[in-house]
Amino acid sequence: MPKWSLRRRPGRTLGLLLLLVLSFLVLRRLNWSTLVPLWLQRQRLGLRTKGPDFILEDSTFQILGGSIHYFRVPREYWRDRLLKLKACGLNTLTTYVPWNLHEPERGKFDFSGNLDLEAFIQLAAKIGLWVILRPGPYICSEIDLGGLPSWLLQDPDMKLRTTYHGFTKAVDLYFDHLMSRVVPLQYKHGGPIIAVQVENEYGSYNKDRAYMPYIKKALEDRGIVEMLLTSDNKDGLEKGVVDGGLGNPEILWDSKTMVCFSFSTAFLVLATINLQSKQELMALNTVLLSIQGIQPKMVMEYWTGWFDSWGGSHNILDSAEVLQTVSAIIKDGSSINLYMFHGGTNFGFINGAMHFNDYKADVTSYDYDAILTEAGDYTAKYTKLRELFGTVSGIPLPPPPELTAKMVYEPISPALYLSLWDAIQYMDKPVTSETPINMENLPVNNGNGQAFGYVLYETTIFSSGVLSGLVRDRGQVFLNRVSIGFLDYKTTKITIPLTQGYTILRILVENRGRVNYGNNIDSQRKGLIGNLYLNNKALKNFKIYSLDMTKQFLQRFDMDNWSVIPKELTFPAFFLGALSVGIYPSDTFLKLEGWVKGVVFVNGHNLGRYWNVGPQETLYLPGVWLDKGINKVIIFEETMSGSMVQSTDIPHLGRNQYIN
Repeated sequence: MPKWSLRRRPGRTLGLLLLLVLSFLVLRRLNWSTLVPLWLQRQRLGLRTKGPDFILEDSTFQILGGSIHYFRVPREYWRDRLLKLKACGLNTLTTYVPWNLHEPERGKFDFSGNLDLEAFIQLAAKIGLWVILRPGPYICSEIDLGGLPSWLLQDPDMKLRTTYHGFTKAVDLYFDHLMSRVVPLQYKHGGPIIAVQVENEYGSYNKDRAYMPYIKKALEDRGIVEMLLTSDNKDGLEKGVVDGGLGNPEILWDSKTMVCFSFSTAFLVLATINLQSKQELMALNTVLLSIQGIQPKMVMEYWTGWFDSWGGSHNILDSAEVLQTVSAIIKDGSSINLYMFHGGTNFGFINGAMHFNDYKADVTSYDYDAILTEAGDYTAKYTKLRELFGTVSGIPLPPPPELTAKMVYEPISPALYLSLWDAIQYMDKPVTSETPINMENLPVNNGNGQAFGYVLYETTIFSSGVLSGLVRDRGQVFLNRVSIGFLDYKTTKITIPLTQGYTILRILVENRGRVNYGNNIDSQRKGLIGNLYLNNKALKNFKIYSLDMTKQFLQRFDMDNWSVIPKELTFPAFFLGALSVGIYPSDTFLKLEGWVKGVVFVNGHNLGRYWNVGPQETLYLPGVWLDKGINKVIIFEETMSGSMVQSTDIPHLGRNQYIN
């Protein structure tokens, strides 16, 4: 077989060189722009910076964004909320991605139903919105543990939000899966994602200087090619920035020279700011200028309101102040994202908490006093901002969609009852342990522990005295079936009265929500933490029941298990009632006057917690979760029940949410 070489075939080599030169000259004269696919012509450069401006393709672009969290809004209402965002004059959707909901067990991912991130992003694209994705892994967001899975805390040495191997190993596996879904939705692949945020407000945490570069590289290595951003408040802006570096190779086509370039571009990690006042705007923009020079300014989170905590007051931010601050941000030449545009609801037990001096759990409603209410209705803020953004865009805005219907239904009068003490016989076999086990380390859910809900601890005692222990977050103490008080952060001891012989000591512990912001996230284990003591002697031999209150948990109770409500009630207890709905199921709000503290389920959907300490007095019930005819309502009440559950068409959060 002959071996070709330049020495043996000089004529052939010269011919090939001449052919290449001629081909290049011919190709230069062709109009290649007609041959390149239209989407490639239009989406090739992505969001860039040019001095103080954002550039999208060849045009100056001002980001006018709004935050909606898909996991806090029933999927059937996604389109309605996004259309309202578009009709307000906004051009960009921002959303967090909650790791704890998408990977409830190690290696078991859920992107279905209300967690279908891809469907949410694709819907935004169809409506004509760009997307800024905030994938974490930590997201804050007033969600349990800032969106980090509780099973991470099974490791006693876990150091969250650092380059600790146990954490980065889990992040890598999660990002492998998540980014395989996200990458095709990027702008340069024809999708709507124009930017991706690197973690979230890390400057105020700042425990590991290697962590943010690691997250940046983790995104790039998995195919993220759009602009990267950081987001920090006044406490962390100077410490939260990430240096840019060489990014992934890009292939760009120059239609003028007809040359295809392949090279590495410098990835700018643009710092953005979070704030609520004009005073903060001026101060933080000065810091931004000193950090990264002349770059586009963006308020990634303009806080349109604030979240509420149980036992506190309802937070309200006046619409006139919102308009004034947003106008100042726009006048300053900044891009803006309204956090929140629509808050939605902490359905189930997903709410977070704060714990600086005192532990404060967030309420079920994530109304946030935002631009749209919890139920998606318009506010004075919406009307004023729509007029402002309409002026900024200079083009007619689409008409706002009509309001979703609200309904007042007949009161629900529970007819059947099941005491917790009778219900435990229908639950899974309890865990037996010599000492208490915290919620995250219970050998349940395929070894992933328990994330949410309650845990019931049982042991036996033979004497009175002082009971003490570390309870997280709130534990109701029982002798046999009689409640004798509570243990929590402030009350760490309780007196056990005189008992005669064998007595069952029970403690029902509620995880009220793991801290989502602050330096103490590594210590967010729930349940009984360590030993439980009676007269300073550690108690032994526990039975531990996992009460996660999932749909599967409730399905254990057959109709035969329930009984007619007796005159003398024993608490805690489950109550079963029916909500009758006509031909057109509509949104409503449930008001539990006379009830004290618990959880409501409708057709298997966990509406969230109620508590008479306020400020929240009603639970949002989406009409799309109701069926025509009879709807099954289950109430778990901890201490005292009312006679009925009322329905109202107006939420009780401390304000009138409707525009006349």
